[in-house]
Amino acid sequence: EGMALPQRIFPPEKISMDWQQRQRPGAGLFNLGNTCYINVILQCLTYTPPLANYLLSYKHSQSCQQQGFCMMCTMEAHVRKVLCSSATAILPGAVLRDLKFIGEEFEYGRQENAYEFLRCTLDAMHRACLSCHLDVSSQETTIIHQIFGGFMKSTVTCLSCQAVVDSYQAFLDVSLDIRAASSLTTVLEDCVTPKQLDQTECFRCSKCKKKAAASKKVTVHCAPRVLTLCLERADQWTGTKISKFVEYPEYLDLRPYMSDTAGEPLLCSLYAIVVHSGDSCLEGHFLCYAKASDGLWYKMDDESVDNCDIHTVLGQQAYLLFYAR
Repeated sequence: EGMALPQRIFPPEKISMDWQQRQRPGAGLFNLGNTCYINVILQCLTYTPPLANYLLSYKHSQSCQQQGFCMMCTMEAHVRKVLCSSATAILPGAVLRDLKFIGEEFEYGRQENAYEFLRCTLDAMHRACLSCHLDVSSQETTIIHQIFGGFMKSTVTCLSCQAVVDSYQAFLDVSLDIRAASSLTTVLEDCVTPKQLDQTECFRCSKCKKKAAASKKVTVHCAPRVLTLCLERADQWTGTKISKFVEYPEYLDLRPYMSDTAGEPLLCSLYAIVVHSGDSCLEGHFLCYAKASDGLWYKMDDESVDNCDIHTVLGQQAYLLFYAR
């Protein structure tokens, strides 16, 4: 309220959720020593249809005026190289060379977390889309936010006078606590269930003007075109890996978790997952499964790209899940 409407950097009606061209999957990616966490994220982004369509159109590079490193130009060249190469595997050289520009914490040759690399990559792509003259109100209007971005609604209710306070927050991904869950749907149901605020969370009601007990409910207010979910595999208390199977569907209806639960189903289709193998979150190996533009699923383990079926995909200890509207 009171904020100016954000400028439209990229009109949402120009975003195509369907592949513009259909073909077999592209090349695998060589691992140069502990670079599997990079490879899985690059592959999942490469097989994100609206992002790939945009990158393959050259629309960014044709108008880019950025000096030096540009993550959008880097991804544009990478996606084209992967999908158009006749080689069975390629080296993501430009990404590895500019690793420090993507995230200062990343060190070449050291195993890092795939989720953190995803977040830094999306942030770097978002920054590349922004022009320096644009104000903060424009931050949700880049192609990255148009594809991956949504809004959460937080509703706090005063248990003394029943006054309600709503607030909204933009997101590019959602991290989920899976310690007490057996399925993705139970995790999401728990997220939207109202919970009483902890005593340490001081709530002063603006209506009854006093500190009071309150409950908080979080819902998806505006769903993204591409929903990225992280099933937290590192126990926040012990740091040990949570190696449990959490069931997740091929098709997910977001409607029950929205602020407005009435209306048509809001169906999302699974198109990529990232899996971590190993006893510790600090080491081990990352691989991914992705659906190519030919509609078939493939297991992508560094340089190897092999056919698989949906039953194999749904039977994994997933770490990251990618759903498209």
